[in-house]
Amino acid sequence: MALRWEQVIVHCADPAALGRWWADALGWVVVYADDDEFEIRPDPDTRPGVDFVRLDEPKTGKSRLHLDFTSDDQDAEVARLLALGARRVDIGQGEQSWVVLDDPEGNEFCVLRAPSA
Repeated sequence: MALRWEQVIVHCADPAALGRWWADALGWVVVYADDDEFEIRPDPDTRPGVDFVRLDEPKTGKSRLHLDFTSDDQDAEVARLLALGARRVDIGQGEQSWVVLDDPEGNEFCVLRAPSA
């Protein structure tokens, strides 16, 4: 018996708005939506997915878990995400090769440079 990764849960104030933002950012599809939950996946039959679940408590402090992404063109991808509504944030990372952003509800994530071939 082995564990299989099903999804990441993101607690948020507005599951539909944040879920749509991430669906646009990742190019993923919506597989479930109601007033309190909004799930996206790479395609309907592929897991893991991300499930946005309503939580009325506000986010306080730095996230204890964040996602890292790579792109063939880090600068272009960062610009695209900023245009979608992401913001650059300083979490004490200093000068690094990655860029720390946060989504519209303040969840930090990083855009890394593509690995060298």
